[in-house]
Parts: sequence; structure tokens; C-alpha cells
Amino acid sequence: MKINVASKNPVKVEAVREVLSNYQDLVNYEIIGVETNSGVSEQPKSLEETVQGAINRATAVFNGCAYSFGIESGLMLVPQTKTGSMDFCACAIYDGKNYHLGLSCAFEFPIKVTQMIHEQEIDANEAFYRSGLTTDRKIGSSEGSIGMLTRGRVSRKDYTKQAIQMALIHLENKELY
Repeated sequence: MKINVASKNPVKVEAVREVLSNYQDLVNYEIIGVETNSGVSEQPKSLEETVQGAINRATAVFNGCAYSFGIESGLMLVPQTKTGSMDFCACAIYDGKNYHLGLSCAFEFPIKVTQMIHEQEIDANEAFYRSGLTTDRKIGSSEGSIGMLTRGRVSRKDYTKQAIQMALIHLENKELY
């Protein structure tokens, strides 16, 4: 049996692999990263768009596997924040019939990064690079901006795993959903 992850990003694929190693019913599945497009903007800027990107990814790579995982990070509006929004990760698990959704913790990007994302229509990787906060143009494929901002205490993989674990609640408790 196989599980498709709708990304070749090693952080996302490894996050799925690590989380599933703790689920007896899923531990023996072959996990394959498949490149696909999210069907939303490069930098989603709402809860709705980010969740839709995860759903689109999971749908696109299903191809008859047991489960497909779509993982998308994006911004959502959050009142009372300094920038008006926070970054989070959404996971959609698709079983060919139903979607099972989960979200991660959320955190605020630096003010100048958020401004650049909105004003210049660039993604977070590029905004962190252009702002001089990193020399890694693909920080989202390594420690992530959350890793940089928490000084390694929380990594991109950690917050991706949270979203995956929350989506798996549905599969572990089918009788409740």
C-alpha cells in the first residue's frame, strides 16, 4: 500500500514519514513524494486559500493510493496581531472520498516580511531573503522561518508534523467523524 505526499519538499515528505511511524495502522505504507501544483497563489494569504491549496494538492496526487497528503503553508488574518496575520500549516489527507483536515500552531512573521509579501506579491522564502534575515532562498525546504525565528526550538518539520497529527485525528477516530 502506498501514500502519496503532494510535494518533493524533503521537510514535508519526512514530516509525513516521521508522524506515520507512530501510527500502527500506517507504519508499513510506502511514502512517495510527488511534485504538484497547489492551484492557489505561491503565497496563500488566507485560511481559505491555504486549506484549498492543501486540498488541491491531496486531490491531484491521489491516483488510487491508500491516502494522499496535501500540505500547504500560508497566512491567515488574526486580529490583535502586529501585522494582521499569522503563518500556519494546513494538512489535507484524502482517502478517495473524504478529506481530513488539520492545522498547526501559528506564528507571526516579522513586520517587514509581511509587508513585502503583501506589497511585492512574493512568497515567504523570497521575503525573508530580500529582507536580509536569511541567505537561504529556500528556507521553507530546510529549518523554515519558524526555525530561524525560534532559534531552532521549533522547526518547519515540527509545525508540519502538528498539522499532520491533527488531520490524523479523523482517521484514528472514524466513528466520531
